[in-house]
Amino acid sequence: MSTPGTPTMHPAAADGTPPQGRIDTSADQSGLTHFDESGQAHMVDIGDKRPTHRIAVARGTIRMRPATLATIRDGSANKGDVLGVARIAAIQGAKRTADLVPLCHPVALTRVTADFELDETMSAVHCTVQAECDGRTGVEMEALTAVQIGLLTIYDMCKAIDRGMLIDNVGLLEKRGGKSGAWVRTES
Repeated sequence: MSTPGTPTMHPAAADGTPPQGRIDTSADQSGLTHFDESGQAHMVDIGDKRPTHRIAVARGTIRMRPATLATIRDGSANKGDVLGVARIAAIQGAKRTADLVPLCHPVALTRVTADFELDETMSAVHCTVQAECDGRTGVEMEALTAVQIGLLTIYDMCKAIDRGMLIDNVGLLEKRGGKSGAWVRTES
């Protein structure tokens, strides 16, 4: 057994062959998994992880003028169905996460949903995304990326009438699956 941050050799294969020099550098002494013990960035080795069903849910908000929200609600934006396009953009964002975030593994997503809620009181649109896969690594980054791409698409489609829109409160709400199990945000 090794201490955190100390490289450990992966166990030999079932046939007794050596581990091919693979070193587990999944966490440096700070606990950050994307840096090796010398501080160099690397893609985490997930080769020995067992595939499990993984789910992540993320949410974010875009705030705007009431007239902008009314335009979205009424479907009267010059560029068309704002929320319909934002939904497709969010799903596409989840699928392209590994292209955007340098050290993310490409993930074979099995499901992505993007839901938008109009909030008249806050003059805002809330986006909630659930991403799922059966794999060796989680889908938190896919859910977070999807939320932000969905909200950016709303901004893009409505910026001609409201450049002051503000995207905020983007965060992970929950994740399930994998070695670390379930995590749920407890604060609002």
